Amino acid sequence: MTPGRTQRQRHRWAAAVTTPWAVWALLRATGTERGYPLVPALAFTPYAAATSAVPLAVAVRARSRAAAAVAATAGIVLAGAVLARAGRRPTPWEEGARRLRVATVSLRLGQADPQAVVALVAAHRVDVLVLQEVTPPAAMALRAAGIGDHLPHAHVLGARDGAPPAAGGALWSRWPLLERFAVPGHFEQPAARIAVPGAPDVEVTAVHTMPPSTSPRSVRQWAADLADLPAPGPGVLRMLAGDFNATLDHAALRRVVASGYRDAALAAGRALSATWTPQRLPQPRLTLDHVLVDPRVGVASLTLLPVPRSDHRALIVELVLPDGEE
Repeated sequence: MTPGRTQRQRHRWAAAVTTPWAVWALLRATGTERGYPLVPALAFTPYAAATSAVPLAVAVRARSRAAAAVAATAGIVLAGAVLARAGRRPTPWEEGARRLRVATVSLRLGQADPQAVVALVAAHRVDVLVLQEVTPPAAMALRAAGIGDHLPHAHVLGARDGAPPAAGGALWSRWPLLERFAVPGHFEQPAARIAVPGAPDVEVTAVHTMPPSTSPRSVRQWAADLADLPAPGPGVLRMLAGDFNATLDHAALRRVVASGYRDAALAAGRALSATWTPQRLPQPRLTLDHVLVDPRVGVASLTLLPVPRSDHRALIVELVLPDGEE
């Protein structure tokens, strides 16, 4: 084999290795991921960024300047997208303003430990508890564990006919629910307007979108669920909390945030913290759970805690509300 032919083969090999990272970077930069499996794959962008030195090393070893340039550019794009979520973005608020603590917990098919959930509410003085994957037995177990002693006002929606039993959702609140309703979605997404003393009413939606991980149909359902989430409005302080089954590497979630919300994890400097991990495996770790708030709401802190028998970590967000004259 001639040296020229060998070099061409090395260049082709370097181009082949570089192409997946280049395509990934292009999709992430342009927000043009569509369908299955591209949408679920984008959730792993931090892993693509972490391994982006591989194609660059291959290209350098092959002495392919073109492949090296493409690999380096892809690595910069991917790393930039991930690192853009690092750091804290402090939000201003007035001293003495009303604080609101919101927690979101996925019960994992209703199997999470109800006593641990109630203990979490008590220990962190949670004012509003948002739950996903609520089954009828799980709701009964939470009541038996004493959730009503801490949060007496509830809005629980069981799974509709034909849906999985864990498609239910729930809200528990320290303060009265002035209005109960549901946001359209393939899973139950209860929402309520809450009368918070000394502050404007707060509308909270328990978000749980279809996982886009199994088929083209699931991706379409997921996209529709995200598109149907309400945007912020002047008449109420609106919040979305729960399992979005999406990361900030998904253009569909970024569009929800861009409709006017503030991402609490970004504000608190915790946007790179994973919220979901398979129960029996250490990897992958993905950030699928979010709390999005009206931009008039300040974010004082965000805490992540494990919940026994759940594959999601609980998010506990301390928010600062404008005064009641807003």
